[in-house]
Amino acid sequence: MRLKIIAISILVLVAFVSGAALAILRDIPSVKDFGKIKNIQGTKVYAEDGTLIGEFKMQKGIYVPFLQIPKHLVNAVIATEDSRFWKHKGIDYIGIARALIKDILYLSIKEGGSTITQQLAKIMFLTPEKTISRKIKEAYLAIKIERELSKEKILELYLNNVYFGHGAYGVEMASRIYFGKSVKDINLAEAAMLAGLIKAPNLYSPYNDLVKAKQRQDVVLKRMEEEEFITPQERQRALLQPIHLSSLRISTENYNYFLEYVRKELEENFDIEKIYKGNLRVYTTLDPKAQTIAQRAIQEGLRDVDKRVGWRGAISKVSLKQEVEERKVAFTPTVGDIAKGVVLSVSPTKATVKTRGVVGTLSLQDATWASKIVDNSGKVKVIKNFKLTDILAPGDVIWVKFKSVGKEILFSLEQEPEIQGALVAIEPSTGYIRAMVGGYSFQTSEFNRAVYSKRQPGSAFKPFVYAVALQKGFKPEDTILDEPITYRTGFKEWSPSNYDGEFWGEITLRKALAYSRNVATVKLAESVGIIQIIELAKKAGIVSQMPQDLTLALGSVSLSPLEITSAYAAFANGGKKVKPIAIKYVTDSSGKIILKNEPVLEDAILPEIAFKITNMLQDVVVYGTGTRANIGRPIAGKTGTSNEFRDAWFIGYTPQLVAGVWVGYDDMRKSLGSGEAGGRVAAPIWAQFMKEVLEDKEILDFPAPQPNI
Repeated sequence: MRLKIIAISILVLVAFVSGAALAILRDIPSVKDFGKIKNIQGTKVYAEDGTLIGEFKMQKGIYVPFLQIPKHLVNAVIATEDSRFWKHKGIDYIGIARALIKDILYLSIKEGGSTITQQLAKIMFLTPEKTISRKIKEAYLAIKIERELSKEKILELYLNNVYFGHGAYGVEMASRIYFGKSVKDINLAEAAMLAGLIKAPNLYSPYNDLVKAKQRQDVVLKRMEEEEFITPQERQRALLQPIHLSSLRISTENYNYFLEYVRKELEENFDIEKIYKGNLRVYTTLDPKAQTIAQRAIQEGLRDVDKRVGWRGAISKVSLKQEVEERKVAFTPTVGDIAKGVVLSVSPTKATVKTRGVVGTLSLQDATWASKIVDNSGKVKVIKNFKLTDILAPGDVIWVKFKSVGKEILFSLEQEPEIQGALVAIEPSTGYIRAMVGGYSFQTSEFNRAVYSKRQPGSAFKPFVYAVALQKGFKPEDTILDEPITYRTGFKEWSPSNYDGEFWGEITLRKALAYSRNVATVKLAESVGIIQIIELAKKAGIVSQMPQDLTLALGSVSLSPLEITSAYAAFANGGKKVKPIAIKYVTDSSGKIILKNEPVLEDAILPEIAFKITNMLQDVVVYGTGTRANIGRPIAGKTGTSNEFRDAWFIGYTPQLVAGVWVGYDDMRKSLGSGEAGGRVAAPIWAQFMKEVLEDKEILDFPAPQPNI
């Protein structure tokens, strides 16, 4: 009886284990078509002018055959990632044991045991999640790959799909981005640097940290020597060989926020298989020039605001002896480039800094903003009689901008901003999205604040209040009292106040809007009715839930930059609401149009009311809170600042373009700082963008509505 129970138990256990294994492995893909992956056509995305701005596909990058990949690059990758690659059958049990011993010795995870084949399995078919079932699938698939593909084919697929940072998938794209040439032309030193990137592309990128990149290159060369791929002499020559970095095109990430927006729209209309394997062509509304300008305006503007907060200190510290020796990297800088540099020496008035293989000078006058120091707790200290030695020491790693690149290299001090921002620009007559920036850098944060970050617009909501007032018969020159008032709701009291803490008495609606007087606006909202304000805002394109109380007049609703900017388009477009459009049309593999978006215009605001509001908003820019947005042509717009300076906005337009800018911290509790209002923070970014975008466009005035005949 006992033997029978044991036998049954064993059978149940075996059945359970078998069932679990089948459940885990049942969706393992076939390896048969691995070699055909390079031929799968994904989706190509084009800008308004026909420029290819991105692709959605399974295999990214530029595919190159194994025979075109230099042997020293193959050896560098094998030596670093999987030294027993030619010997194992997909799983390196000796390597796993070695890694386990090191982990035990160091009492922490120091090494992984994944082979190149396992990495390929994960890259091509599996998710990056760290679960037992995923590791089982990875191991099983690696064994299948080894059985069905040659070692050379495995390396070819791996080297064409692995990620090298800065948007580079595969060795060919990586070689072009880092060195400005085809992979077949790289030397041993360059191959070692590329191979070193695979482990942690962001950490070891020579553009992000040249010191770490050179250290990693040395590790790769040492491994190649240990594996007898190169001689000690070859290793030394490679270490001393100059590396000529190409000038990294920041535009490689310029389109990413917009592309992700387009991707989500495609996923709403087509299945994943069609998007990534269907050879679709997507023709969008994006203006590449406007997008590049928008990205630059946001980045420069956020750095300026961040500097006013104060200096947070050096990024890190390195051995100066080692840094002085690391001189064999050549880079041709341009004015405006920003890079990490190492302080070689510092005096009270100047510092010698090395970055990207060049040495230059940072003068006191180009770092005076750092006299305001922010400690880890957020406390600010201002240094009197400021000297560079107060903030810098030899060996400090800092951000610098190339100020001059002539006979003498001059730097200005920079730092990566903690503050975030977003910009979206729409053509009001069509709804075409011409530019979209969702943050300081897609590389550091993929969250698209232009679309998904809902923040309080503050006074930027006020035009909808005044539009309802004009519809009800008020005139811009009618007056309203700007004086203290208290509202009671149950046991609560609310006393709205003005930004300056003052009350101006009798004031026209025009000036109340131009100078963004809160109390006058609340009184006006009380007079015309909150429900009517909500109805008009909805007609203009606001879809978010709005509070049905008087705080709405001061922008207590949470809106995304895209939402409020598209709503402003109704004012710019003679009162007609327009739906934002990112995709014009999509064609299939035969060229047939399978999706098309035409501009859709709907009546939202009476044309004469939209024109009057536009006229009043021009005063905001001429003499009101938005003077920093004045770019020398007819502009209408409105500043916005939420409570305690948490959000800063400027939404403005010309007859050709409407754009919105938001600035703030991702942490909604954090303030930009006293006085950091929309007119000071967001308006200059908006002005920089619009001035450059419109510089070759005709200067147009806002057209008056045609009288009804």
